[in-house]
Amino acid sequence: MTIEDQKITEIKPEDLISNVRDMHGNGFRLVQIGCGKYDETFEINYSFEKDYKFENLRISITEGIEIPSVSDIYWGAFIYENEMHDLYGVNVKGINLDFKGNLIKTSIKNPFNVKVTKTDKKNNAESKKEEN
Repeated sequence: MTIEDQKITEIKPEDLISNVRDMHGNGFRLVQIGCGKYDETFEINYSFEKDYKFENLRISITEGIEIPSVSDIYWGAFIYENEMHDLYGVNVKGINLDFKGNLIKTSIKNPFNVKVTKTDKKNNAESKKEEN
C-alpha cells in the first residue's frame, strides 16, 4: 500500500467560494470538511477527490471570523458546517440546512473550543490525586 502525496493549498477565507466553485467545476467531489484548533487559530480543511487524487483547500481563521457556507455548491456540506459550528463555535454564514446549534447536543457549548488555563490544569491534577 502506498500513500500518495496530497496537494494542500492555503487560501484566504474571502477566496473560499471561488476556489470551491473551481473544484466543483473541474469535477471534484467534496470528501470532507475538517476543523482543528491550534492555539488561537482554527484550521479548516476542505478535502476533494477526483480520479483517486486528493486535493485540499485550507483556510485559517481566528475566533469570531465568519466564513461563507459552501453548501450551495456542495449540498451535503451542511453537515460538516453544522458540526464546525456546534463543536468549535465557528460561524458559518448561509448554510442551506442550518440547525442553529442543535445538530449535536453536548453538555458544554462548543466542547472543542474550550480554553484550559493553568489553574484548570492544576485543579484537574489535584482532583485526580484525590480520586486515587
